[in-house]
Amino acid sequence: MTALAVRAAASRQALLAVAAPVLGLLAWHVTTSGPGYHLIPPPADVAVQWWDLAFGGVWDDLYSATLFTHAMASLGRVYGGFALAALVALPMGMLIGRIAVVRDLLDPSLQILRPIPVTAWLPLAMIVFGIGPRSAFFLVFLGAFYPILLNTVFGVRSVEGRLFEAAAMLGVGRQAVFWKVVLPASLPSIFTGLRLGLGFAWVVIVVGEMTGVQTGLGAIIMEARQLSRTEIVISGMVTIGVLGFLSDRMVQLLGQRLLRWSPQHG
Repeated sequence: MTALAVRAAASRQALLAVAAPVLGLLAWHVTTSGPGYHLIPPPADVAVQWWDLAFGGVWDDLYSATLFTHAMASLGRVYGGFALAALVALPMGMLIGRIAVVRDLLDPSLQILRPIPVTAWLPLAMIVFGIGPRSAFFLVFLGAFYPILLNTVFGVRSVEGRLFEAAAMLGVGRQAVFWKVVLPASLPSIFTGLRLGLGFAWVVIVVGEMTGVQTGLGAIIMEARQLSRTEIVISGMVTIGVLGFLSDRMVQLLGQRLLRWSPQHG
């Protein structure tokens, strides 16, 4: 493919990527900018509110120029909970996928706990960890844990038998099979689980920050809802969406670098 064709394909992809948001903004503007009272503010009002949240200088109230502080608090909880979930779920998933005794011991209990929604854990988390950031951290951990675990188990159990046969023919010992066969073959599924886990961590951050924390995007969204500050609610939602998108892109880029050998992922 020539350089011109590559640039044309990239331009077309970029246009398609922004088409849906632009159309959505137009529809939002048309339906909320007419005469009369609207429960949902128009996008221009939300943009002004987001600017004031980020930099101040418009309303100069308690929310002005606080977006960075709230975003950093949420980022710390999301990445902290996600990192702990990965640290626990990856080795556990590999053990469940490879060792039948561990699978028989842990899998039934995990399958019972998995359908319980994060919101149902909220009261118990506040009892066990108290009101504050530790409860939020725990709930984010729960949101990220199961997608990583299930995809790791699936990846380990999906390794084709002919790979083990080929490794044995090449003289790979039993001690090295995991590192040279199982782990590389399951990496695509593991990275899918990491992407899903990080996405769910952002999904549950609002619930996690309903635990009495003073800072965080979820905290200001819930506080603004009580004050009927819908512009702030939507501004917080947009910020979570952008940060979640950037986080997902980072995991994608890391996966593409580590999976360059894979035709589907490289």
